[in-house]
Amino acid sequence: QVQLVESGGGLVQAGDSLRLSCAGSGRTFSGYAMGWFRQAPGKEREFVVAISGSGASTYYADSVKGRFTISRDNAKNTVYLQMNSLKPEDTAVYYCAATINLYGGTSSYNYWGQGTQVTVSS
Repeated sequence: QVQLVESGGGLVQAGDSLRLSCAGSGRTFSGYAMGWFRQAPGKEREFVVAISGSGASTYYADSVKGRFTISRDNAKNTVYLQMNSLKPEDTAVYYCAATINLYGGTSSYNYWGQGTQVTVSS
């Protein structure tokens, strides 16, 4: 079983940056594609970005393309989300998740972290 723990959230102003981290356990971390999702109060959870096991392929939601960057360090069993030019609408709980299929959709993610709060003030 893969255990995931997010960190790095906080309260920032619009235009600021944050870097989220997701620390994973397990001997086969590099065998999983990793995704970031977010959920704002009263809204459905939405896909943000995903990265393949090797880090060679990425896929971004249009809402964050050009502002957010996903990366991973498999030697550290960690995936990162660099968030720049943050907007109030980015405010949400951010979750990382693991899947064996980068293109399998949200339902394919079998393992989820507990989430970390990101709040962006205007």
